[in-house]
This record gives sequence, C-alpha cells and structure tokens, in this order.
Amino acid sequence: MSQPTESNFDPSTSSLLKIGSLDPGVTYVERTAVRAILQNPLNKRLAIIHVKKGNYYKLPGGGIEPNEDHSIAVAREILEETGCMISMDIGTCLATCEEYRNDLHQISYCYVTKMIEDTGRPELTELEASEGLSHRWVSVNEAMEVMQDSVPTSELGKFIKERDLFFVEKFADIF
Repeated sequence: MSQPTESNFDPSTSSLLKIGSLDPGVTYVERTAVRAILQNPLNKRLAIIHVKKGNYYKLPGGGIEPNEDHSIAVAREILEETGCMISMDIGTCLATCEEYRNDLHQISYCYVTKMIEDTGRPELTELEASEGLSHRWVSVNEAMEVMQDSVPTSELGKFIKERDLFFVEKFADIF
C-alpha cells in the first residue's frame, strides 16, 4: 500500500475515522486514496461532487497510483473531476479514514487545496461519466447540509457519505 511521504503527512495532526471492521475471514484488496477539500479562495466556497447513480455527494479524490506522491494524486484527481488546477499545503493532512467494506481495505488521506484556475473542462473517466458525476461550489455549511441530507441508494454511497462528511466537518472545525 502506498504511504504518504514525510513531507505531506503528520499523524499527530490528523484526525482518524474508522468505518467497518476487519473480518479475519476476508482477504482484502489494499487501496490508498486521497480526498480534497477544494476551496475557491475568492469566495471561500468548496467543490462538492454529486454522483447521480447512487444519489450521494463526495469530495474530489480517488486512488493513488503505485509510487505516486500524494500531492500529484490530489492534483490529478481534482483536475479529472472538476477541471480545476490547484495549490496545496503539502505539509498538512487534514484527516484520514480507514475503511473496511466488502473485500476492500482502504485508507483515505484528506488534504486542503485551493483552486488557482478553473479550466471548465473536467476529464471524467468513462465510469465517472456513466455514474453522472457533476460538481458545484457551495459554502462549508451548505456542503455539510447537502451531504447530511442526501439519502444514498447504494452501500458505496453510504460509506462515502460518512467518510466525506467527516472530512468536511473536520475542515469546518479548523478553518
């Protein structure tokens, strides 16, 4: 499993959420992922992504490629899902989430980023496009409200709702 470098993760400053539990009878696929609080510095709004198939909201982010640095993965995922180029403080991981779901063991690291340019051209994968991903800019309070009020129609959506709402709430507590 990919691990963050010393330059971008300090476990003493990161909150941890655990979802699900280890089942000794399951062989898990290990996955490491990044999530981002993407903030527009001009109006302090955050980007949230609606996933039509599954009816849930999430933060920009996704899996880390083998040997990929977290900062590169965050920038890549944000560009793909929102069309935004970013800057980030690579010294701070806001929070982490360890998940056990089905046969997946995933650790997600959440970072705070700032939009520096919106190209207006997300580069969704075929799967993301088929699931109806779209993003919008909302206040922190609206992000928490919309995420909390959503009623996911899939188990995956329920996991993502819990994880990403935790990240937004941590951001709201600190910033």
